[in-house]
This record gives sequence, C-alpha cells and structure tokens, in this order.
Amino acid sequence: MNLANLTTSEILEGIYENNVAIVSKAITIVESTKPQHRLIANAIISGCISKKQDSIRIGITGVPGAGKSTFIEQFGDLITSTGKKVAVLTIDPSSRRTKGSILGDKTRMQELVKNPNAYIRPSASGSSLGGVTRKTRESIVILEAAGYDCILIETIGVGQSETAVHDMVDFFLLLKIAGAGDEL
Repeated sequence: MNLANLTTSEILEGIYENNVAIVSKAITIVESTKPQHRLIANAIISGCISKKQDSIRIGITGVPGAGKSTFIEQFGDLITSTGKKVAVLTIDPSSRRTKGSILGDKTRMQELVKNPNAYIRPSASGSSLGGVTRKTRESIVILEAAGYDCILIETIGVGQSETAVHDMVDFFLLLKIAGAGDEL
C-alpha cells in the first residue's frame, strides 16, 4: 500500500481499522503547515469526530529527568496487560534547523514500543507554549477514532508553564524529583 496516494476515505477507513501506518500518516497531515494539507486535515478530523470513542485522557508533566517516559512505559504496560489499548503522544523540543523532534522520547520506551496494543507518537512542540503541540487536540480525536482506550500525553517537560494539556485531559499528573524543592 502506497501511503502517499491514499484518498481521504481510505485514510479514514485505515484510522477506523487502527492501521498504525495510516494513523501516523493522518496525524502527520493534521500537523502539517502545508496549505494543500488543510482541506484533507479538516476532512480527516470531521470523519474522526463522528467515529470517536470515549477514552481516558491523562496528561503527564514534570521537569526533565523526573521519569515521565519511564513512568509511561510501566503504566502503559500495566494498561495493555488488562487487554486495553494505549496511545502515547510525546511532545519533544523542536530543532531550530529542521523543526523536527530532537529528543525522541519514544526511544526511552523500548519495551512499550514493541507492544501490539500500544502506539507511541512523538511530535515536535514547534513554537507552541504550554507543553503540547498546536495540533495535540486533533491527534487525540484521531486516536479515539482508532479505538484507543487510554491516551497518555507526555508534555515537553520544561516546568511550571505546561498547563495547556490540563484542558485536554481527564486527569493531570505531575511527576516530581525528590528533594528538588517541589514541596513548596
């Protein structure tokens, strides 16, 4: 299957069937800033809204080194061990040169990434503030249409300004480092 030549209907059908390659392609189109992708992205989101299922959305934030990725890998394994499907959106810092993701939190979840009931999508933060991307909400809608039971959103991890994710989730978790003065 050539992903480059898929119609919008084929993309939507692939999302509904949880075809991981097509889900990834759809998120890429929605995140794109290319004008030719706008109409397709809007059609994808409209189609996904009508098919989305309820999920549990959990936002996870904390300073770099607090163990967000380690926690997510263990928690994701626990969720999938119950027969549920988990999707993880990791928000990474952006390269000034390529605008792409530079840390690759996905590489820190070496076991979860192999789990057939887990999906991990790193996305570059771009110029967005608040710890998420400008299209995180739309990515959540796509993942809900693909049938994921739990969606974990790992923020970029820069500290106290990461509150945008709070409005997108059912539960907001702050991971702290012991002895770092966070008890204040």
